[in-house]
Amino acid sequence: MRIAFLTAPEGVEQVELTDPWQAAADAGHEPVLVSTKPGEIQAFHHLDKADTFPVDVVVDEVSADAFGALVLPGGVANPDALRLNRKAVAFAKGFFDNGRPVAAICHAPWTLVEADVVRGRTLTSWPSLRTDIRNAGGTWVDEQVRICDDGPNTLITSRKPGDLKAFREAFLEVFSQRTD
Repeated sequence: MRIAFLTAPEGVEQVELTDPWQAAADAGHEPVLVSTKPGEIQAFHHLDKADTFPVDVVVDEVSADAFGALVLPGGVANPDALRLNRKAVAFAKGFFDNGRPVAAICHAPWTLVEADVVRGRTLTSWPSLRTDIRNAGGTWVDEQVRICDDGPNTLITSRKPGDLKAFREAFLEVFSQRTD
């Protein structure tokens, strides 16, 4: 299955991109780096610049229909930039509209708050998003990983890099149940 990894050009937490990416590839999926600008993205280790990664496709040139699932890596700056880009927000919302699974870690649910898709759902995130999630009609819980399967699609969320093992196990299990 093709899995979109949506990031801004700068600010993604590197391990929250590379760990799930490798897990998806190892499981036989095709990870695709989608960003708001062509070229390369700049990853970070917290506030320090880390590696760069080539963009496979720009969000303006693709729709959620082209993918079986979406992974939203975190980092503070990454989802903050994504939620200001209407095409990135529409791309993420498209997975919910199409009933496709979405996995988001750390600060990544900010993009989902902006897409107005957390209402009525229970999810986890970095603790500073608790109020934003509640204000958007969601229920925030402090759990290592949360699978919310209450509609046509499934939302998998985790809090932080320390939860990556549980996060990747959960999203790989959910993604393996898909046939596209």
